[in-house]
Amino acid sequence: MKVVEDKNALFARTETICHELKVNPDSDEIMKVWIKEPTWLQVEKATSKLMNINSRTSEMEMDMNALYHYLVTEFVEKTEPPLEPIDMLRLSPYIGAQLKEVLPNPFMDVGDDMGKGN
Repeated sequence: MKVVEDKNALFARTETICHELKVNPDSDEIMKVWIKEPTWLQVEKATSKLMNINSRTSEMEMDMNALYHYLVTEFVEKTEPPLEPIDMLRLSPYIGAQLKEVLPNPFMDVGDDMGKGN
């Protein structure tokens, strides 16, 4: 193995990716959404939004609403038609299911080489 020469390869992409979401199954209308790539620290923050630990009881709760609110506000750069983050949380279940597929996944498989160093 060799040391990376272009340090830009180490960083999250700065350009967004446009995704087209169907408005409903029987329509040819779409919504466009531009998604940013997260940094490793943003992935960690998303994980912390999901898991709440009660310090008194030591019980862990999962809060999917907090996670999706964070993902939408942090990673959706723009939409067509233009929507505010609060509007994004009101999308239909059909569009929301598609949006979940294109938002960053804080539990993504980062590869088998994770943690192996030489």
